[in-house]
Amino acid sequence: MGVMQQQKEQQRVELTGIERLNLRVSNMINHPVAQVQRWVTIHRLDTDGEREWEEVMSVLSEVDGIEMTFNDENESVTLRWEPSPGDAHQVEAQDEFMSAEEPAPF
Repeated sequence: MGVMQQQKEQQRVELTGIERLNLRVSNMINHPVAQVQRWVTIHRLDTDGEREWEEVMSVLSEVDGIEMTFNDENESVTLRWEPSPGDAHQVEAQDEFMSAEEPAPF
């Protein structure tokens, strides 16, 4: 292994539990499918500590426009949200574009 490779490995910073959970939740909410359907279910993993899970759920509960449904049977939470005014226009523009497409001539 080269010296540069060893230095990079030593400089790697390990994420905390809360940072990992925040990153996972953020990625799930921002996923294109979740953005189209306007909901996502976040499952609590075995690696998610109680304190971290409660902290992230608390932060999410304070966000305006998000409806939270706790699913006790599998320790998950479903988030639902309405489109913001900017999102509605973007969806309409995409729908108009899709209907204007013609089938390929081949």
